[in-house]
Amino acid sequence: MRILHVITSLRTGGAEKLMVELLPRLKKTLSPLPLYGEGCHPDGYLTSHLSSLTLEMDVKLLVFDGVRTPFYEELERRGVKIHSFGENCSVYNPLFVFRLIPFLRQFDIVHTHNTACQMFVAMANVFVGTRIVTTEHNTSNRRRGKWYWKMIDKWMYRQYSDIICISDQTEVNLREHLANDEGICGKIKTVYNGVDVRSFVEALPLDVDKASKYIIAMVAAFRPQKDQDTLVKAIARLPKQKYELWLVGGGSEREEIVKQLAKDLGIADRVKFLGIRNDIPSIVKTADVVVLSSHYEGLSLSSIEGMASGKPFIASDVDGLHEIVNGYGILVPHEDDKALAEAIKKCCEDKEYAAEVGKKCQVRAMMYDISVMAEGYNDVYKELMS
Repeated sequence: MRILHVITSLRTGGAEKLMVELLPRLKKTLSPLPLYGEGCHPDGYLTSHLSSLTLEMDVKLLVFDGVRTPFYEELERRGVKIHSFGENCSVYNPLFVFRLIPFLRQFDIVHTHNTACQMFVAMANVFVGTRIVTTEHNTSNRRRGKWYWKMIDKWMYRQYSDIICISDQTEVNLREHLANDEGICGKIKTVYNGVDVRSFVEALPLDVDKASKYIIAMVAAFRPQKDQDTLVKAIARLPKQKYELWLVGGGSEREEIVKQLAKDLGIADRVKFLGIRNDIPSIVKTADVVVLSSHYEGLSLSSIEGMASGKPFIASDVDGLHEIVNGYGILVPHEDDKALAEAIKKCCEDKEYAAEVGKKCQVRAMMYDISVMAEGYNDVYKELMS
């Protein structure tokens, strides 16, 4: 089975990290294999029993912007072949529609992620007619709410054989956006996002001096969807001598805005910008508390990773985080820096409370292991091919 995943880039973010964890696990599946010879039906299948052999699944990745990043290098190291349309190029180049056509002809299934890929592959497939699948990674986006985008989205999703949502709320919101169009919504199914839980459970902390520090970590790209601003404001409310914030992720323009905010609040010396890292398990294992301040999510990998570390996890009470964190971690009102500061302070001052929250978070993370997700994707592919 030849499968091509398509994503805009491997710079940073949940969907990009998912490629690193998921694609190597999709390389093998069980498939009925037709055999010819004695005891076989004329159609070529054994009449006495069905023979199943483990077949190698040919999984490759196409990125519009092939700039080399830690994610890119990790996928190469793990044996996944990567194609690209160039480096540091616009991912919204309409000519990509035509460059996609020969790729669609080479694969049995093409699976897209992110808006530009979803749209361009749908357009290219008009000329090819292969099986195409897409994953919806967020509960919302900037297109929704505009009537003309709803019409365009309906056309786009109709081109797909299957539409995978990464959480229950993602599916609910997508159905609502599409006005429960029966021709599209019948293709929608949910396969929960997952992470390699073991790598976070077994991670070793970084070798840093923490004697007088209480470290708060947030792992998220600097994008409009994320809300590092509220977390920085919360840190400004806490005593200067003890609390230190680590912000992990890339995104030049938004990152500069957050840096300026830290300077304006007089806490630039307490906010560390660690950039894009490939040692996230060790970073969250080193932190005392993990936070995800956001405006909305799909099913956040960062939230599951943070919870898997066994540290107390605090999140904004928004779509995509509420369903994961509620009853396990700590939820605070959206954009409420005062409530966020109080939640961090309580974890710092009440060690028993923090340890209990951390244990519950780790139990929750176990429910979202990447192996379960990989099996769900394999089931979608096998059903589609059958």
